[in-house]
Amino acid sequence: MKKNIKKILKVLGIFLLIILVALIAYLIYLFASYHRIPDNQALKIEKTSDGTAAADTLTTEKEYSALTYNVGFGAYTPDFSFFMDGGKSSWAKSKESVESDIQGAGELVASKDPDFALIQEVDLNSTRSYHVDEYSILKDTIPSYNTIFAQNYDSAFLFYPFTQPHGRSRSGLALFSKYPVTDSLRRSFPISTSFSKFFDLDRCYSISRVPVDNGKELAIFLLHMSAYGNSDAIREAQIRMLSADMEKEYEAGNYVLCGGDFNHDLKASEKDAENCESWAYPFPREELPEHFSFCLDNLSDSEKDALWDSARNADMEYVPGVTYTVTLDGFITSDNIEYTEYENVNTGYSYSDHDPVYMKFKLLDE
Repeated sequence: MKKNIKKILKVLGIFLLIILVALIAYLIYLFASYHRIPDNQALKIEKTSDGTAAADTLTTEKEYSALTYNVGFGAYTPDFSFFMDGGKSSWAKSKESVESDIQGAGELVASKDPDFALIQEVDLNSTRSYHVDEYSILKDTIPSYNTIFAQNYDSAFLFYPFTQPHGRSRSGLALFSKYPVTDSLRRSFPISTSFSKFFDLDRCYSISRVPVDNGKELAIFLLHMSAYGNSDAIREAQIRMLSADMEKEYEAGNYVLCGGDFNHDLKASEKDAENCESWAYPFPREELPEHFSFCLDNLSDSEKDALWDSARNADMEYVPGVTYTVTLDGFITSDNIEYTEYENVNTGYSYSDHDPVYMKFKLLDE
């Protein structure tokens, strides 16, 4: 009897030792592979191959359009829920599902025919999206654009959840422009420096410059901010950095259009914070520099309330009237830009846990 107990304890000890060694090896791997993409990185501008993109500069007092869309790495069909949000899945349903969702999202963008499309969560080579090159699919679906890709993150292999490890993720932001872009720069947002940095993905925004015929430039900021429930300090640092760069462009006499996934409740004010979800903190308007505002803040209260929420919680499948929804996506503009139309496009979250936000605007002649 004692011999059997000793054998069991020995086997158990060996098993626990193997687990401990594997855990230590994984931690070494995390630390050894961790890196941040360099700040102030010049980005490659890819000109459209079919020659149909506009070849001239922007003109004041002419109407243009822009669209922002977080395509959710092609995973979020309406019945999809994500494990990091309290849902079930860590991967998209299938490679075919990813390709179909990204194709559908691209066709939706094409149907709105924006002059500028600002697209987030575009995977290049990720476990979660079956290594589909989503950027290539989008370029093929909406070909008449000059394009710029800013890699947001290149994360280490995540061995969780154990039944379907999330794996390695390589993803970023894609700008599609019908007009010539002369320069584009990637800026690295501040993120956590503690151990949580291994689970808080790298974040960035890009600044792309489009010439205007009055000698100025339209500076397009494309961003995807951190999930702000992690740290107030990180959230505040990201807003300060973004605000400083936007203000610098305005002081240089340029027009500023900033769009993307702000990961803040854009409809709510800070006085409503206690009624918001912990991960949907209202954007602190007082942190914006002078001469800047969210476009939706120029709407009347009734118009703002009537806006379709641009994102859904992914803790469950989408059930209208049951699933929590919130507006996380939108645009900030400088006061030398006038918006003429604003719409949160309602697709019922057909291709992503986000829906696009579309606007028309003019560059004012000052």
